[in-house]
Amino acid sequence: MKNLGFYLVSCLLAAVSVFTASAQEPFPEDETVYTLESVSVTGSRVPLTLNQSARMVTVLDSVALSTMPATSINDLLKYAVGVDVRQRGVMGMQTDISIRGGTFDQVAILLNGVSISDPQTGHNAGDFPVDISEIDRIEILEGPTARAYGTSSLLGAVNIVTKTHSKTGVSARVEGGSHALFSGGLSGNVNSGRFSNQFSLNYTRTDGYTLSREGTPNTDFAASKAFYQGIFEGRKVLLKWHTGLSVKDFGSNTFYSPRYDDQFEHLFKTYTAIQAETYGKLHFKPSLYWNHTQDRFELFRGHSEKYPFNYHRTNVLGINIGGWAQSRLGRTAFGAEVRNESIISTNLGEPLDQAIPVKGHDATYKVGLSRTDFNVYLEHNVILQRFTFSAGVTGAKNTGNDEPLRLYPGADASLRISDHWKAYASYNSSLRMPTFTELYYSVGGHLADKNLKAEKMQAAEAGLKYLATGIRAIATIYYHHGTDLIDWIKDTSTPDAPWTSVNHSVINAVGEELTLRLEPQLLLGRPAFPIRTVNICYAHIDQDKKADQGYESYYSLEYLRNKIVFQIDLQFFEKLNLDLSARWHDRCGSYRLYENGTDTGRIVGYEPYTIIDGKLSWDEPSWSIFLTAENLLDRTYFDHANIPQPGLWLKAGLQLRLD
Repeated sequence: MKNLGFYLVSCLLAAVSVFTASAQEPFPEDETVYTLESVSVTGSRVPLTLNQSARMVTVLDSVALSTMPATSINDLLKYAVGVDVRQRGVMGMQTDISIRGGTFDQVAILLNGVSISDPQTGHNAGDFPVDISEIDRIEILEGPTARAYGTSSLLGAVNIVTKTHSKTGVSARVEGGSHALFSGGLSGNVNSGRFSNQFSLNYTRTDGYTLSREGTPNTDFAASKAFYQGIFEGRKVLLKWHTGLSVKDFGSNTFYSPRYDDQFEHLFKTYTAIQAETYGKLHFKPSLYWNHTQDRFELFRGHSEKYPFNYHRTNVLGINIGGWAQSRLGRTAFGAEVRNESIISTNLGEPLDQAIPVKGHDATYKVGLSRTDFNVYLEHNVILQRFTFSAGVTGAKNTGNDEPLRLYPGADASLRISDHWKAYASYNSSLRMPTFTELYYSVGGHLADKNLKAEKMQAAEAGLKYLATGIRAIATIYYHHGTDLIDWIKDTSTPDAPWTSVNHSVINAVGEELTLRLEPQLLLGRPAFPIRTVNICYAHIDQDKKADQGYESYYSLEYLRNKIVFQIDLQFFEKLNLDLSARWHDRCGSYRLYENGTDTGRIVGYEPYTIIDGKLSWDEPSWSIFLTAENLLDRTYFDHANIPQPGLWLKAGLQLRLD
């Protein structure tokens, strides 16, 4: 498989060469062709366009998002080449998002540049309070990103950016489908002078696609979302604020234990943030945010007498005081962030001085923990016509461990070789504190180590980018050196041995990523050509850490060794669109096979699989109708051990827009 990566590199560059003769526009100056290159992305501490950025940032813009056959943000991320989306249920009910072979806890999740990462567990990180229709773009920064997003972004970050509407208007969406699916949404915007106010509401429910051994639904869910965003654009200051709500009740099947197939979970999350930026030679950029989570897990749905329910209440309060300045030498960013993470729980943390009742339930929080993360950062960016250089350092100290203040440096450089070619190179480092679950979850066959060390990562990366009329091609190679990486392992030589959280000593990884985007209508100069876009992506990873004989790995050694994504967007009669997507996944790792809740004693590996999705839509200026089909081939496949994913799922909907 190693040779496959180099073979595909050759094919990609050969394809670029074939089309070069018909692509003679200058690199990013023609914004009618290269609109995306002018989008400001948050790949550094100062605002840079995608063209200026010295680091490669993957952007799924609103045009791409509208064509993908996806109904949730988590589904959208499946089409990003370096992202591994492992779902236990459907439509983002519980999704593990990882990047470049890492685990779901090693990715920072942000909403409009504000961290909404969950310190309890990364299992809950994919709970976004915004509806998919309100997303302007998704920015994906791969590799260590401490300089841009602070600690916890060990192997990357996903930033969800919401739309800002220039006109007052309202839109509504309704959708139905297989397994009694119903989804409805309402969004609107009110503009008044320098103020803009936006809101969105969404409700989704389904009976699920599986039944428990007793014949009751166990992948059913009901989820509600609400989001409000306000903007004030003054002459000398820009203010933004948002508040969001996400409530989910979902059947958890065998998500956490293959022995029991009627698990259940309730999640209530709120997000609040305010951001500001002053204009002038010095841009002062303070921000304040608060994230709150309440979680209830039921091993036996509705039966606490069989096994006590787990209750958790988490609060994250953060403040960032920083800014950036423009000078003849470039743009310099500086600042500090303080983030307090606290939890009270029935089983995560140290004993509380006094038990706290769980509101509305016959239970008490008996343990808890609080820790504070301190970060300081300094970064400088040199932006020339053909050369961009960015270098900086983050200093981090957390009260949750005994490690001293450590510095995590990084540097990125890009050179525009010609009007069409651009070269990148970077070195970055970062760290991540263990989650509360990794430190204290010592129930149900698990034994956590509260003395776990923080994970550390160093990464080097290089790549080439080609951009011309109708063509975008990127080839990247990277190397990761991770130390003290955290995993849950199990001793297979000992009957009923617990899953134990440990620090793996060292894991090294080498990976390659290739993307090719073609727009034949621009490339061939034929507006009536039915193929609007073609996207081909490939990612390959090889780790030197293998599962040693005698133990199983639960997370870190189960990574996508190979991933291929193919997408084609067709348009007929100017308004009829057909979008087809195919994904091939080849995952490393193995797991103990259970059948009907019983351990068979067999260890099986993950089988490669191909999933094809499609979306058919008719688009008018004020309305659109659509039909999506997920898993068109009705394949049975596994992203997680012993949890089959849905087969063919049909969805149809209508969206109205009034401006």
